[in-house]
Amino acid sequence: MENPVINTPVLIYTEDTPNPESLKFVVNRMLFQGGTADFKTAGDAQKWSPLATEIFALPYVRNVYICNNFITVTKDSDTNWEDIKLRLKEFIKKYLAAGNPVIDEAYRDELERANLEELQKGYSGDDVTIVQKIMDLIENVVKPAVANDGGNIEFRGYDQGVVTVSLHGSCSGCPSATITLKSGIEGMLKRMIPEVREVVSLME
Repeated sequence: MENPVINTPVLIYTEDTPNPESLKFVVNRMLFQGGTADFKTAGDAQKWSPLATEIFALPYVRNVYICNNFITVTKDSDTNWEDIKLRLKEFIKKYLAAGNPVIDEAYRDELERANLEELQKGYSGDDVTIVQKIMDLIENVVKPAVANDGGNIEFRGYDQGVVTVSLHGSCSGCPSATITLKSGIEGMLKRMIPEVREVVSLME
């Protein structure tokens, strides 16, 4: 029996993001359902994503982020989107139409392992419960909202009321990221978890 997904023509369109260096390529098929894959270097991509590896082969690419049915590509500041957008769009379309792999399924297990390791690392007593609440809110509330703009957020730590996160995809280097972090994410976490006093972004 033929796979209807493979035989459905690949449709792709682009969306602007708050970050002028990032562009969101939206596809009519699921690429990484319920997961977020952020690749900062070609080396990271080679471990887990054949698609991201191919995109990184383009000299102007600085970051590849894959989530649900879209790919956010961040370019260098010396390249104009007008010069590369159609070429990159056609490349992604042909790659997916050929049925090539997107992300190694083992990557999802790696993410779960890393999250569990983070929870168990250095937390005890009441902090374990607080950190679990923070991670749940980031995963289930903040991430979906940030993903709409082609970005991603990761929990990086908690210490005496201060939550540390890292921003990826279109959020990394975005001019409005600080406003979003303080007025949106910090405000929500402080309302939902009284122990949270501040949210800061880790510069990478």
